[in-house]
Amino acid sequence: MRQAPELLLPAGSLDKMHAAFDFGADAVYAGQPRYSLRVRNNDFSTLQALQEGIDGAHARGKQFFVASNIFAHNAKLKTYLRDMAPVVAMKPDALIMADPGLIMMVRDKWPDVPVHLSVQANAVNWADVKFWHRMGLTRVILSRELSLDEIEEIRQQCPEMELEVFVHGALCIAYSGRCLLSGYFNHRDPNQGTCTNSCRWDYKVQNAEEDASGDFNVIPLQFHKALAEAEQRPFSSLHQQPRHPLADQAYLIEEAERPGQLMPIMEDEHGTYIMNSKDLRAVEHIERLVKIGVDSLKIEGRTKSLYYAARTAQVYRQAIDDAVAGRPFNIDLLGQLQGLANRGYTDGFYQRHHTQAHQNYMRGASEANRSQYIGDVLGVENGWARVQVKNRFAVGDRLEVIHPQGNRDITLTRMRSDQGAEIQVAPGSGHIVRIALDPSLDRALLARYL
Repeated sequence: MRQAPELLLPAGSLDKMHAAFDFGADAVYAGQPRYSLRVRNNDFSTLQALQEGIDGAHARGKQFFVASNIFAHNAKLKTYLRDMAPVVAMKPDALIMADPGLIMMVRDKWPDVPVHLSVQANAVNWADVKFWHRMGLTRVILSRELSLDEIEEIRQQCPEMELEVFVHGALCIAYSGRCLLSGYFNHRDPNQGTCTNSCRWDYKVQNAEEDASGDFNVIPLQFHKALAEAEQRPFSSLHQQPRHPLADQAYLIEEAERPGQLMPIMEDEHGTYIMNSKDLRAVEHIERLVKIGVDSLKIEGRTKSLYYAARTAQVYRQAIDDAVAGRPFNIDLLGQLQGLANRGYTDGFYQRHHTQAHQNYMRGASEANRSQYIGDVLGVENGWARVQVKNRFAVGDRLEVIHPQGNRDITLTRMRSDQGAEIQVAPGSGHIVRIALDPSLDRALLARYL
């Protein structure tokens, strides 16, 4: 039997923390007030809530890590150790940190507190990992920009250090999350924990021509016409690499909520860097990561739904258990993750060059058994479950009941309003309906097969 890595999930709230544990997580992480990159939408923003989370995790025999991973400006240095003292007293299982100065301060004052190096610190090679081991850190969260082969080399060179990698969730367009876009638009610095996710806003691209005064005259970009014309032109080269003939043109982007504010951007053969990335999904690489000997597999998504926490924990738990037992990868897991809200999936930098056949295989497998989150079971009484509706569903739909004791499929044959009247359709979010359900499935989550 291979050694099972830790499955680590985000804890945006106590409910999500318990859902993560119910469905297979070994540990969770949450942001520490004021000093983490998890300031916004963080139910653990008070010391009381943080204490409840840590105590709740420990009561279940699980671990709770606290992120304190900002890069601090001078003003925050004055209050850091004072504000960290009550957090350290709560006995979190580790602090996740990035700033070398803050790490030094914590190591000097609390030398016995485990410190994990945040992905924000950009650890991309084995010498980097060895350095942080000498500084007394117990784990390094490796940069997302590494391939599987690079991770394996780091593991071989650094057997004494715990290694953690991300396997699922949003990807930042900037290198290891060091983005300035939110700070530029909203004066809310991503590296101080207040990112507004500006890269994911709705942008429109327009063509631009510069007039004699140096101003830009805006012309709607005719993509199809421009590309058709481009096909008749020879490609030029840049450092002996193919270059698109439109690469040297200036373009303007306009964000949907800022009409008239036109911002010039440049595009080269790699594309336009400001647009948002697909989401990371590396469940198909769990077997390789287990073989490499990675210690912790991390999922991102503290602001996602309860369903997201449950589904990702359940899917990655199965993938880990299968890999440890030597069972082949179950392609049905791809389809289960496809039902989560996502921007399309990528395995990031883990494997740089996929064959077309592999890409088609992965896409086809993802389409199988696709589902949509439709509701939470609030309780079951006399064989009827009260369901908090999240998305529309109807009598006749094939549903998946997702529960820590095991999932099951049912076909919905009857449904009532919360007042008891027979109905055919649950219209959507905000409604409560009742469906026939086994009492053992109390607190289940529901999905509809598409």
